[in-house]
Amino acid sequence: MGETKVVIDDLRKSFPGPLPVLDGVAFDVAPGEFVSVIGPSGCGKSTLFDVIAGLEPPDAGRVLVDGEDATGRVDPFAYMPQQDLLFPWRTVLDNTTLGLEVAGMRRRLARERARPLFEPFGLAGFEDARPRELSGGMRQRAALLRTVVQDRPVLLLDEPFGALDSLTRTDMQTWLDGMRTRFDWTVLLITHDIREAVYLSDRVVVLGPRPTRVRRNVVIELPRPRHHEMITSPRFSALEAELDAVLREPS
Repeated sequence: MGETKVVIDDLRKSFPGPLPVLDGVAFDVAPGEFVSVIGPSGCGKSTLFDVIAGLEPPDAGRVLVDGEDATGRVDPFAYMPQQDLLFPWRTVLDNTTLGLEVAGMRRRLARERARPLFEPFGLAGFEDARPRELSGGMRQRAALLRTVVQDRPVLLLDEPFGALDSLTRTDMQTWLDGMRTRFDWTVLLITHDIREAVYLSDRVVVLGPRPTRVRRNVVIELPRPRHHEMITSPRFSALEAELDAVLREPS
């Protein structure tokens, strides 16, 4: 792809100790592209996301969005962490508007922006419910709605389905693929699940052990929309095997 939406340029990060974590991580993301980041446990995936999202300063390197330096800025990114973090005392609607309210938008205007998304997100009729009344999948959809309603250029999703049961996770992956296509989101996803990475992604960035750098960029040449019959196809299996082999390469 010729255009770039996000450029991760030689990011380096260490913590006191010293504990080197990021060792020159570099890759880019095209507009509307879905890129998954996988790597060994503890390699620094979450640290990488914290740096990209402006929550941690890098020791060196930079993050560009639409050609502009976005290092240390939070405004270009909508970040969804592993847990849904819905407040039990707020309605589902008021949970989804929380980010807008924190940014200074009046609650009435925030609700007007969020309400039209309840139907495509499969939450119509639950605007006034409490989070405890939702299933696990519905809670994750509400958390994602809260993320995307901020209308920021790039979505950062950190293991959003990791806590779900297998069947619900499968359903959510198919739902996310459809929503991403419908709204043309640019997405960066952290996952430990190779199959999830293959199923959802246009491209998978494989990180090595800590201190981490990019080992491989693997293009996922599968048609869209994705459907779960693909999982048993020879091409899907070959992509899984390729990614698994890269992860197991010796340091």
